[in-house]
Amino acid sequence: SRGLRAAVALARGAVQARAILRRLDAAAVVGFGGYPSVPPLLGARLLGRTRPLIFIHEGNAVLGQANAMLARFADGIATSFARVARLPAGAAPVLTGMPVRDAIAALHDQSYVPPDEAVRLLVWGGSLGARVFSDVVPAALALLPAPHRARLHVTQQARAEDVDRVRAAYAGLGIPATVSPFFSDVAGLLGAAHLVIGRAGGSSVAELTDAGRPAILVPLPIAASDEQGANAAALVEAGAAWMIRQPDFTAPALAAQVGALLDEPDGLAAAAHAARTLARPDAARRLADLIEGCLHPQPRPAYPTGAKTETHA
Repeated sequence: SRGLRAAVALARGAVQARAILRRLDAAAVVGFGGYPSVPPLLGARLLGRTRPLIFIHEGNAVLGQANAMLARFADGIATSFARVARLPAGAAPVLTGMPVRDAIAALHDQSYVPPDEAVRLLVWGGSLGARVFSDVVPAALALLPAPHRARLHVTQQARAEDVDRVRAAYAGLGIPATVSPFFSDVAGLLGAAHLVIGRAGGSSVAELTDAGRPAILVPLPIAASDEQGANAAALVEAGAAWMIRQPDFTAPALAAQVGALLDEPDGLAAAAHAARTLARPDAARRLADLIEGCLHPQPRPAYPTGAKTETHA
């Protein structure tokens, strides 16, 4: 059966990982979720008393299946969200945030300037380059009043087979648009954007909050535990984003949301500010500090709690 084959593959991978970790004499192993993280962390566990310390990082607001399996014997649990569902009883997670590229983290120092005339709209579809955005976004912008359309500049990620029709749709509307399957300068595009439309994966949400950019989020509907829905809900609760579930993600619904935001740019600025309050641009350092703190714990002070410390030059 498929389940048996998967179990055999995991066991084989764990044994191979154990040999590699023993050869490396690794001090710590960190898993970031997903099934590829299971064999290395199980391999670390198999080293017994000489094993390296084991850490997991959960990038979503719901503990994933792989991390749920590994959390039972992890020495430390790092999270991207202040509240994470499905954590095991007794867990003591540490909020580190999601490590992002330096160019994205640097956007935290760049303030958000609400749109004046031109409005730069960034549409990204996640790793799957979601076709639904190619179908819905041009159709939605076509429903906007002409004065709104005249202000828009769109940068949109689309699947290669959809690029030509999406470009043609925007050309027909008179909307300047850059459409491509891939963008290399994500930091530059994000820094220039007034509003982002996209998925709510853990990395995408971290990039949005680190950059302090308002977003309309459409969670991936097939995600296992609706983790993208939970991610988006956390931003909505903070006032940093708006969520439209994919079954409700129609041209009229999106046009109404975008139109309302163009009418009230203060709402975009408020959401940008709220997004920045959720940011952890130093997440990589926070995660490293967690690991270093466990590897080299500081001795507890011998004096009673509340006693004053003395410092000596």
